[in-house]
Amino acid sequence: MLKATCTPILSTIPTRYKPLNLTTLPISNTLPQPPPPVRQNAAANPTPAPPTSAYIHLPFCRKRCHYCDFPIVALGTSSPPPDNDPRISDYISLLRREITATRLKTSHHPPLRTIFFGGGTPSLVPPSLVSTILDTLRSKFGVCLDAEISIEMDPGTFDGEKLRELIELGVNRVSLGVQAFQEQLLRACGRAHGLSEVYEAIEIVGSCGVENWSMDLISSLPHQTTEMWEESLRLTVEAQPTHVSVYDLQVEQGTKFSVLYTPGEFPLPSETDSAKFYRMASSMLSNAGYNHYEISSYSKNGFECEHNLTYWKNKPFYGFGLGSASYVRGLRYSRPRKLKEYTGYVQNLEDGAVDCSGDSCGDAKDAAMDVVMLSLRTARGLDLKSFREDFGGSLALSLCKVYKPYVESGHVVCLDGQRRNLMADEFSSLLSDDHKMEEVVAFIRLSDPDGFLLSNELISLAFAAIAP
Repeated sequence: MLKATCTPILSTIPTRYKPLNLTTLPISNTLPQPPPPVRQNAAANPTPAPPTSAYIHLPFCRKRCHYCDFPIVALGTSSPPPDNDPRISDYISLLRREITATRLKTSHHPPLRTIFFGGGTPSLVPPSLVSTILDTLRSKFGVCLDAEISIEMDPGTFDGEKLRELIELGVNRVSLGVQAFQEQLLRACGRAHGLSEVYEAIEIVGSCGVENWSMDLISSLPHQTTEMWEESLRLTVEAQPTHVSVYDLQVEQGTKFSVLYTPGEFPLPSETDSAKFYRMASSMLSNAGYNHYEISSYSKNGFECEHNLTYWKNKPFYGFGLGSASYVRGLRYSRPRKLKEYTGYVQNLEDGAVDCSGDSCGDAKDAAMDVVMLSLRTARGLDLKSFREDFGGSLALSLCKVYKPYVESGHVVCLDGQRRNLMADEFSSLLSDDHKMEEVVAFIRLSDPDGFLLSNELISLAFAAIAP
C-alpha cells in the first residue's frame, strides 16, 4: 500500500534499487531522484533523440524543512538575501559553466520545449540571475518561443514586482509550495512561511495574471487529521490553481523528522489514514474538475505539466546543478550533492575528463522496467502495443498473466485500442489465446485510487515477471 515520500518528479524519478515507494514523489516534483551515479539503459531506438527538456536546480532555501533531504544551501531567515549575495551569484556562475561545457552529439540540436527551475527555493534567486541562466540555455540549445518555463516559488519569498520580472523573462508556469493551510502544520514541518504568507502569495499569483500555476500539498504530516486535510483540499480548490500536486510524507534518513518520529507511529498518521487522505484527494479534486493524470498530479484540461510528462513518458532530459540527474542517449547519471564535489565535477567537465554523452548499450530488461514503472504512474498507463514492439510479445503476455488476479479485483484495468475497459471475464478468456490477446489488449493501467494505492506491489510484480 501507499506509504509516503516527500522527496522531487520527482521529483522525480524513483530508482528500482531503493524500496519501491512510487505513489509518493518529491515535494519538488521536478528534480528527478538521482539514480546510481552512472547507469545505461537499452533503448528501443538505437539513436535516441536529444533531450528537449532541462531541469535547473537552484538549491537556496531560507532554512531546511524537517522532511527535506534535498541538496540545499540554507541562507538564513533573518532577512531576504541581497541581489549580490555571493553564495547565489557564485553558484549561478558555476551552473552556467556546466551548461556551456555540456558536450552535444549533434550540431543540429532541437530547441528546448520545457525548462523547470526547481530547488531549493528558486524564488530566492534574483530575476537578473535567472535571466543569465535562460540566456545560457538559449545560447547552448535554443529555446522554443512557446516553451513551458516553470519555476518553484515559496510563499514569503517573492512579491508582485519579482514575479512580473520573471514573467517578462519568459516564465509562464508557477509551482507554489503551500504544503498545508494550517499554521500548526506549517510550523510542525519547519516551513519558513506562515498562513498569512500563503494567502498573500496566492493573491500575488492571481494579480500578476499567471494562468498556468500549480499548488503543492503534503499529506500524512505529524498530527494531521482528516479534517485538516479536507480543509486544505477545499481551500486549494477555492484558490483555483490549474494544477495540484499532492505528496504523501515519507520520513527520510538524516532529516529532522527521522530523529523525531517513527513511520507508522503517532503522531504520524497510520497507513489506513494515509490511504484515506489519498482517496479524499482523488475524490475532492476530481469532483472539482481536475484530471488525475499521474499518481501525485491533478490538472485542469490542458494544464498538465509538460516538463514532468517528459519523465513519465521516459523521454530524455537534461539536469543541471547540484545533485540533479540527466537521462541522455540512454544514459542516466547524477551530479554530486555537495558543493565542493560539484565544483570539481564542473571543472572536470570543462577539462574533458567527464563524458556523459555516450550511446545507450544497456540491458533491455532494465529499459523494460523503466517503461513499466513510469507508465503505470500515469492515468494513460502502459501502451502494450509499443511495449511489444520494443521488448517482445512474450514479455507483454507475462505482464498480462501476472496481473490477472488484480484485473479481477479491480486494481488493474485493461483496455482495447479504443480505450474501452475490458471486463475481467473477457480479459480472462483472452489469456488462453496469445494472438487474440495481442490483437485486443492495448493498454494496462492502475485504477484510481485503489490501484494507485497498490502501485508498489503491482510494479514489483511486473519487475519479477520481466526479470524472474
